[in-house]
Amino acid sequence: MAQLNQQKCEACTKNSSPVSQEEIAKLKPEIPDWNLIQPEGEAHLERSYEFPDFKTAIAFTNRVGEIAEEQGHHPAILTEYGKVTVTWWTHAISGLHKNDFIMAAKTDDIASQMAGSTTPTDFVEVGDCRTNGNLNR
Repeated sequence: MAQLNQQKCEACTKNSSPVSQEEIAKLKPEIPDWNLIQPEGEAHLERSYEFPDFKTAIAFTNRVGEIAEEQGHHPAILTEYGKVTVTWWTHAISGLHKNDFIMAAKTDDIASQMAGSTTPTDFVEVGDCRTNGNLNR
């Protein structure tokens, strides 16, 4: 069987079956940094990624959004300064489907690619909103 990050999501409906505990045990080792959480009793996969700044966090968020559109499966994403939290679950079945594991693996790939392609960005420092523009701290 192909690795999760090489697989494609399949169409999922409310009649689709959630992954079993046995399937979770087989799939989870491919995404070891993801946490299995259960808000309101629904299983979700969640992981936070750290970035050097907001611009990089937004770029990561946009790349995750692009792959989500391509695969037809969409996460909850919280983008903050230097941090992005991604949560995958399948709304139609109120739990986890194999698609969530596939997308978690693809999300990890995006983060790895971005970490390996750190290119300098040009910017002009115009002030820090936390210091009211006073750069002489």
